[in-house]
Amino acid sequence: MKKSLRLLAMILLISSCMDDNQHPDTARIPEITINEPENGFNLNKMSWLRIEPNVAFGDNATYEWSLEGEAIAETKDLMHVFAEPGDYLLKLTASNETGSSSEEVSVFVGDTTYTNNLTRLIEFLPAPGQFVNKMPQWSEGVSADSVLKTAESLLKNNSIVSLGSFGGYVTMGFDHTVVNREGNDFVVLGNANPSWAEPGIVMVSYDANGNGLADDEWYEIYGSDHSRDGVIKGYEITYFRPSTEPENPNEQNYIAWEDNQGQTGFVPKNSFHRQTYFPGWAEDQITFKGTLIPSNITDQSGNGSFWVNPPYDWGYVDNWPNNSEAGQIDISWARDSEGTPVELKGIDFVKVYSCNLAAGGWLGEVSTEVSGFRDLNIQD
Repeated sequence: MKKSLRLLAMILLISSCMDDNQHPDTARIPEITINEPENGFNLNKMSWLRIEPNVAFGDNATYEWSLEGEAIAETKDLMHVFAEPGDYLLKLTASNETGSSSEEVSVFVGDTTYTNNLTRLIEFLPAPGQFVNKMPQWSEGVSADSVLKTAESLLKNNSIVSLGSFGGYVTMGFDHTVVNREGNDFVVLGNANPSWAEPGIVMVSYDANGNGLADDEWYEIYGSDHSRDGVIKGYEITYFRPSTEPENPNEQNYIAWEDNQGQTGFVPKNSFHRQTYFPGWAEDQITFKGTLIPSNITDQSGNGSFWVNPPYDWGYVDNWPNNSEAGQIDISWARDSEGTPVELKGIDFVKVYSCNLAAGGWLGEVSTEVSGFRDLNIQD
């Protein structure tokens, strides 16, 4: 009888050990360890806080971070940005089938002053257009890096750079994270007026991997006209450098292009701008991708003398005058590559590209212009 009881006890012990090995994540309550820096968690407002806790027995756990009692994340690792200075209390709760455990940390967020404009220009490549090689100025032998630095200097001083026809783009970085707060968050400055818009699409990204580079996922801001008839998502166009400059100063068949819709055409030239319209520092053919939105361009005169391009309702650059609320951007309008809305706490990079492929007679092509950036959460 005693042997039978000892044998039963051994079987139960082995069975218990097997259960623990088969379900290590639920056999014990998660154990949280947060390694604080020597001086605690200290950072400035509008910069990312990153916490990567160690959690034992947490393979199948669920997580919740809360800030002053309000849930802010459902991930083990936390990436959060504070809009205002102050002392904050963060709490991480990890739960599994066995139970829950929590750990709290204090965070001090300091105040500081930031530049209310871009602080670096990461990329600049215009598509062909009548202001290309003029805004900024280019001459034979000037490198792409020099053009980038010149364009950066212009934008830092709120002077204009042109992105040319469809696809031309510029990518900006800042000395702080632009926080997604209630309402509109920023405006990219242009030179639109009420009867002549040259809309550009906005894309945003945040420094998810923490390397300071604009190499993380990009999200497109969906404005009022992203769902209109005729919009082509995944549009692609290639422009070809002309072998010679035309003798006719108003040459309509100037810079050839072809797209992924089986269409071909030309960027026209006009007598107001005699320089080459193809970016001088670029390869002999350049390809751009993005969302093509039909322009609102019309000839109100009927004889080609009075062209207008009314703005879209909201959500674009160089679409409304800079002081118009309709020209402001809300980060909450961002969507991923599948068109699904995303919730972003803040952004570190902004890209703008021309989204029209159109021309207005003697006025030339529709080309987005950019002249700086304003974070609406910073009080000047």
